[in-house]
Amino acid sequence: MIMKKAVILLSGGLDSATCLAIAKQDAYELHALSFNYGQRHEFEIDAAKNVASFIGVENHINLKIDLRAFGGSALTDDIEVPKERNTSQISNEIPITYVPARNTIFLSFGLAFAETIKSNDIFIGVNTLDYSGYPDCRPEYIESFQKMAQLATKSGTEKNNQITIHTPLIQLTKAEIIKKGLELGVDYGITHSCYDPFNNGNPCGACDACQIRIKGFSDAGLRDPLVYKK
Repeated sequence: MIMKKAVILLSGGLDSATCLAIAKQDAYELHALSFNYGQRHEFEIDAAKNVASFIGVENHINLKIDLRAFGGSALTDDIEVPKERNTSQISNEIPITYVPARNTIFLSFGLAFAETIKSNDIFIGVNTLDYSGYPDCRPEYIESFQKMAQLATKSGTEKNNQITIHTPLIQLTKAEIIKKGLELGVDYGITHSCYDPFNNGNPCGACDACQIRIKGFSDAGLRDPLVYKK
């Protein structure tokens, strides 16, 4: 049987690891794409490599681009990462950890990668229920990008192939995502979510990403395997 190929955007975080496992369950040949984009640390790059190896991908590309040239985010500039924000603050405003146009940039590279391997399927682990207010995680954004992809690609215009942006986590809570991943055998102990980790790579436990992750495990009645201390 010839397996369909899929490009999976893999950050090394909890969501993207789960997304990769779902693509594997759906019997795709896995081609992972990660980005060293000038973020505050490279622990998530190491996590992406570990997740790709653990789940088993056909091809894993780690692409280097420099979004620090633009800055404008606490992840790509000398701006302090917000800590200890409450739930309403996290969910009701676009935080300074938003990297301008990041998902558009990543999906564009993913689209180029997909065309070269003759794939019509791209997976991204965006989520709208337990997310940090990012505008490029919304369903209407994904729908618009998918429509653009039909017009922007050789395969879409010449062969009428339907490019599909898969977002299997988009309507799941963080707890539901965690439970789904565990059902698929994801080892969350090798993932990385923290925006501002300690020098040894351990998560800070106070940034938005850590708080959302911790709450997800708590809501699922489970213990996060990561160590939240220096």
